[in-house]
Amino acid sequence: QVQLVESGGGLVQPGGSLRLSCVASGLSLDDYDIAWFRQAPGKEREGVSYISNKEATYYAASVRGRFAISRDNAKNTVYLQMSSLEPEDTAEYYCAASAWVYINRRLHMDQYAFWGLGTPVTVSS
Repeated sequence: QVQLVESGGGLVQPGGSLRLSCVASGLSLDDYDIAWFRQAPGKEREGVSYISNKEATYYAASVRGRFAISRDNAKNTVYLQMSSLEPEDTAEYYCAASAWVYINRRLHMDQYAFWGLGTPVTVSS
């Protein structure tokens, strides 16, 4: 049974940092492309960041330069380092896995078969 479990969310002040983790079981992450998505209250879920199984990365314009995605295949874990956080980053954050994605749809939900349950991030003073 495949499971993705996110952790690391919490309350942080504007300008602060958080590191989210996504731990996989039931699959070997080094065979999969991974993306982070987020969903703010009342808004659609949106793709934030992507890392291929060969460690190519991609970011949504809204987080480029502030967020960094990485993976540790030995720990079957993908990370999202978030810096210079803004109130607009407040959302539930989800990781998702796919054995293969269309490169021009790498931040689209329909490319991903496996999802975690999310971890909340609140950016507020």
